[in-house]
Amino acid sequence: MQNSSSAILDVSIAPSGVATITFSHLPTNAMPIVLLGDLENAIEKLAEDSKVQIIILQSGGERTFCSGADFNQLLTIDNLEDGKIFFSGFAKVINACRKSSKIIIGRVQGKAVGGGVGLAAATDYCFATQAASIKLSELSIGIIPAVIEPAVSRKIGLSSFSKMSLRPTEFYSAQWAFEQGLFSDVFDTIEQMDDAILKLAEQLASYNPEALKELKKVLWQGTDHWDTLLYERAEVSGKLVLSEFTKLALRKI
Repeated sequence: MQNSSSAILDVSIAPSGVATITFSHLPTNAMPIVLLGDLENAIEKLAEDSKVQIIILQSGGERTFCSGADFNQLLTIDNLEDGKIFFSGFAKVINACRKSSKIIIGRVQGKAVGGGVGLAAATDYCFATQAASIKLSELSIGIIPAVIEPAVSRKIGLSSFSKMSLRPTEFYSAQWAFEQGLFSDVFDTIEQMDDAILKLAEQLASYNPEALKELKKVLWQGTDHWDTLLYERAEVSGKLVLSEFTKLALRKI
């Protein structure tokens, strides 16, 4: 599989104990395997950093939060092993968020598609703007949102996940995502959202670190089986991406 030289990940840590991870692969912040690996590593490293209390997960630019898997890279996959490796990248990021001892705040400034919805769902508290509509487009290109399903269903329920999955060309509004439980707060502007994120992050960072760590465990109780489940799902997606239907659909995009 090809790497993407335009994919960038930056990590900063403020004196308050708030760390910010910014991933960028403009124009739509699609996720190639190298960026997924960098994101997993950054989350795991910050989890072990005693100076860090809270993590903010965000993407670059002001438009799309994340368009999901990098379609150009999907087209290069020609065997099951590479397919499983690619989709395991999303599994590893979700599991890194789940296992992190730090509370993770999501910042969704624009549209989230496919794996981008999964990233938002893997955070503990997610902010968004009114521009942050969401879509699970996988079925339209011949695959399914298998790896991200547990994280998304955990937030919005299986019924809403089913609705999104079976209408893969339809965007659902940020307000709808808020009502289903994916977004915790929705704002009219990025500036309003960023003010609210900073306020909450610094407030949380001032609390007892041990209490935050124990709360994190409570929030993710009942998900230990994801260590196996998400990789089984990655194999399913890795097989489907090899289909002629998917290859033709990707070439048309």
